[in-house]
Amino acid sequence: MVEFALVLPLLVLLVFGIIEFGRAYNAKVSLTGAVREGARVHALADGDPVAVTRQAAPTLKTQDIAVTTSASPCTSGEPATVTASYPFTYSIPFFGEGTITIQESGVMRCGG
Repeated sequence: MVEFALVLPLLVLLVFGIIEFGRAYNAKVSLTGAVREGARVHALADGDPVAVTRQAAPTLKTQDIAVTTSASPCTSGEPATVTASYPFTYSIPFFGEGTITIQESGVMRCGG
């Protein structure tokens, strides 16, 4: 019983750390896909890259995604860049809470 009481906090810390890492990785993958879609729209001049980037990440809080783009309209052959950042909040028992900023960038060559 004493050994279990000593090991339980470490196990809880480990399990919740794994869960929070999975959530953070999911947010990073979602944001990566979103900036790729935003860069594609920006390169083709086919709509609003900021709105498309936010809509392409449905698992994230869209109002928290900060999006910046390169100059618009883009010149043919030049890179179209979309950068987005998202504040990810984590909470791990016995470790604490915090916020990290996930930032991703997508670049595509402008079409003619």
